Amino acid sequence: MCADINYESQSDCVRRLHRLFGNQGKRHLDLACGTGPHIRHFIDTGFQSNGLDLNQPMLDQAKLRCPEAEFSLQNMCNFVVDQPYDLITCFLYSIHYSGNVENLRACIESAHAALVDGGVFCFNAVAKNLINNGSFVRHIVNHEGSEFAFKSGWFYGGEGDRQALKLSIEKTTDKVTEEWHDEHPMVAVTFEELTALLEPYFDVTVFEHDYEKLEMWNQNSGNAIFVCVKR
Repeated sequence: MCADINYESQSDCVRRLHRLFGNQGKRHLDLACGTGPHIRHFIDTGFQSNGLDLNQPMLDQAKLRCPEAEFSLQNMCNFVVDQPYDLITCFLYSIHYSGNVENLRACIESAHAALVDGGVFCFNAVAKNLINNGSFVRHIVNHEGSEFAFKSGWFYGGEGDRQALKLSIEKTTDKVTEEWHDEHPMVAVTFEELTALLEPYFDVTVFEHDYEKLEMWNQNSGNAIFVCVKR
């Protein structure tokens, strides 16, 4: 499902943002780290990276990929650390897995508490008021004799703080196709609401969702990268 994600490009972009906005420190924590692909890239460029996630089997895979790192089974909405970090990341829109605004606020507070002064909290997000319910991303991967077609898209019903990430998978083997469908509940906010949650704790800068070049958010696109510096 993640075969088309350029983890290296995403990691390089956030390191560049950290050089521009951060304290040049190398202690890094990745929230909702999954199997650790971003952490691998950070370690390979000189960071002391750790990760946390709610899924122990994913953390087991992350440890195999990144034996130098420490991994913690924690909820990103209520986590604690032994020593503060210089950089905290949350990739792949995982900040939305907070589920509701209160949990999102708790995640922001936890990240703030886990950073040194001047540390950076960086993540990407989608604005609920700019979601096109009819828009999907689809890609195809061939693996072990089968063709997999993955499709994902955001859905917002128009009210409240809940949206959904809709996923579908088609597996075709010897001309026989199986289908799976899933829907992940996510927290829904506008970028204005998200900025208001962040500003009591951070100086906030919002960029276009482009990991290849840095451009300020144009106020119209529904995806963005948030760079938050602890006061």
